[in-house]
Amino acid sequence: MKKYILIAFVLMNVVVFAQKGPRIEFKDKDNTIDYGTTNKNDDNGIRSFEFTNTGDAPLIITNVQSTCGCTIPTKPTDPILPGKIGKIDVKYNMHPGPIRKTIIVESNAVNVEEGRVAIKIKGEVVEKPVVNLLEKKSESPMMQQ
Repeated sequence: MKKYILIAFVLMNVVVFAQKGPRIEFKDKDNTIDYGTTNKNDDNGIRSFEFTNTGDAPLIITNVQSTCGCTIPTKPTDPILPGKIGKIDVKYNMHPGPIRKTIIVESNAVNVEEGRVAIKIKGEVVEKPVVNLLEKKSESPMMQQ
């Protein structure tokens, strides 16, 4: 019985790894870009997800959709040839607060279920504190002595 299970396991792996067609592999760890803590006024909110077609056929990105209107993804218009690098640009609106957004990429890739893969952005947007130079300080320099 164990022998048959082992044979089935080996055959299943051979089928999975022998798939012909386009394959999508993202550069970023866990398909996530971390904005870190960024300032609303100093950051345009645009990041790029780079990926490689590691397959043996052209990779076609058919759709890229965000789960929120505050995140606008832009997909490549041309097929990505085998061995070539493509990118998906994502623009976040830089609304102050935590960033936790998911973008779904649909393609003809054979290495992801139904050709869909999730990419994510995370981080936090803060506003610079406004410094009023005309405001009086609570203590004068003479009082500190």
